Amino acid sequence: MNANGYLQLVAYVVVLLALAKPLGTYMARIYEDEPALLNRIGAPFERLIYRVCGIAPAEEMRWTQYAMATLWFSLAGTLAVYALQRLQLALPLNPQALAAVRPDSAFNTAASFATNTNWQGYGGESTMSYLTQMLALTVQNFVSAAAGMAVLIALIRGFARQGAQTIGNFWVDLTRGTLYILLPHSIVLALALVSQGVVQTYSAYHRVPLIESVEYDKPKMDADGQPLKDDKGAPVTEKATQKEQVIAVGPAASQIAIKQLGTNGGGFFNVNSSHPFENPTPLSNFLEMLAILLIPAALCHTFGLMVGDIRQGWAILAAMTIVFVALLAVCVSAEQAGNPTLAKLGVDQAASATQSGGNMEGKETRFGIVNSALWATATTAASNGSVNSMHDSYTPIGAMVPMWLMQLGEVIFGGVGSGLYGMIVFAIVTVFIAGLMIGRTPEYLGKKIEAFEIKMAAIVVLIPLAMVLGGTALAVMLEAGRAGVANPGAHGFSEILYAFSSAGNNNGSAYAGLSANAPFYNTALGMVMLFARFWLMLPTLALAGALAAKKRVPVGLGTLPTHTPLFVFFLIGVVLIVGSLTFIPALALGPVIEHLVLYGIK
Repeated sequence: MNANGYLQLVAYVVVLLALAKPLGTYMARIYEDEPALLNRIGAPFERLIYRVCGIAPAEEMRWTQYAMATLWFSLAGTLAVYALQRLQLALPLNPQALAAVRPDSAFNTAASFATNTNWQGYGGESTMSYLTQMLALTVQNFVSAAAGMAVLIALIRGFARQGAQTIGNFWVDLTRGTLYILLPHSIVLALALVSQGVVQTYSAYHRVPLIESVEYDKPKMDADGQPLKDDKGAPVTEKATQKEQVIAVGPAASQIAIKQLGTNGGGFFNVNSSHPFENPTPLSNFLEMLAILLIPAALCHTFGLMVGDIRQGWAILAAMTIVFVALLAVCVSAEQAGNPTLAKLGVDQAASATQSGGNMEGKETRFGIVNSALWATATTAASNGSVNSMHDSYTPIGAMVPMWLMQLGEVIFGGVGSGLYGMIVFAIVTVFIAGLMIGRTPEYLGKKIEAFEIKMAAIVVLIPLAMVLGGTALAVMLEAGRAGVANPGAHGFSEILYAFSSAGNNNGSAYAGLSANAPFYNTALGMVMLFARFWLMLPTLALAGALAAKKRVPVGLGTLPTHTPLFVFFLIGVVLIVGSLTFIPALALGPVIEHLVLYGIK
């Protein structure tokens, strides 16, 4: 890698960390209802929302009420997204007359967007109408992200309060997060993306005649839109001639802005952020990558301000950044090394030359290896899942980095809100282990960590692990699961493991070689996404309620400082050990074996 590559990586990390403090300060003021320009301008509209919806903003909730409000709101969103997909043919803003989405695919997509996962088993431009893209998907991009941020703020209040029975009002936190944080930043980013050439239009798709017609074998489809297969399982095709190209457009910029800022990741077009209408230039690429990690990084500073010790927020941000930079270096170096097999064969000199300069397979030339690997690492460090390159085409070690980042529990930045409350849970586990080592009751931010808190923390840590490994095992055992694998062997196993790692940690990215738009995967992955989202939110809110009711414990000689470099590395160690012990056996059956085969090691 040359100096330009290093400069791009350094510039990204420096700009990200530089923006974390001002944005984090602003978000703390919003959630604590302190004066900030936008919340004073928007106050009349905010009050109007409360009156129309029958919300009493001054009435706070116990953690059980907060949890029920979160669940009911998410259920309503899930049902609305499902209904819009099933009825889209009869609804307006469908210039291409796209058919209703199949029930299993509609369920998967509804669960996906309501849980901030945005796993997509469909091609956006060939499946979803403009109305569905905007009213179903884009709306959920806002409110599912705002719900995750609300749960985090409730947990922070649990540390900040003493002897309290309430942790805030979900509806107020949801409204303020959407109205003053996500919406204004999305408008600014959308305008910037439009200036770079990202499309934003309601016009129908454009048909352009080709200079030369193209003949090809077209797969035959059944009534459900699935490829037909013969007696031997081979796809049935027919000759077809292509004389024109259909260029899909639509209101994309508005969805792309919030998909990145809200760590949603669902693409307007099938190939996501590698599409030139979603991500046309290096500048748009940099802005979108920055948006992926911006709010998760800034929330660390928000956390420090709201608990009254900014060092606590910077300690967690430092832990996240160290792991991110280390794994980014591994991913970039693995992709720069390329595929040694091509160089050894020497059959295709062009391919050998390309791979000697790095693995460009599945990557856009306008971004190159560095920006592709940086995006792959950032999108899986956050539970974003958008892609500007094909993870399925990465080298085994290069692809293992984004897979393992998800398997760490999406706590290295993670989703907006969900990543930080996951890392705070790991911090609780860390002080518990430290307490065992010195023989005293562990404390974190002045609150004693007792049996109930550890039980809730264990649920948060273990549920994603169970979802990923259990789902992968089920898919490997069942014929319906194996039927989606196009690459038998270690890589096929990696495709399945990646899919459940993505769903089980609410990420949404995929090894696209797996044919997942089938009833089994749509149903199984949808259920995993729902469990992974809400069975983490519930114990997190229970933690918030228990901590808010506790009195603060004075700092003593035996108190473990949780803002020092020692604690940062202790926290990193706990996160990595949990991820390593859980997933190394599975990774050994997939990317590790692939890597050994690639280098001829038996």
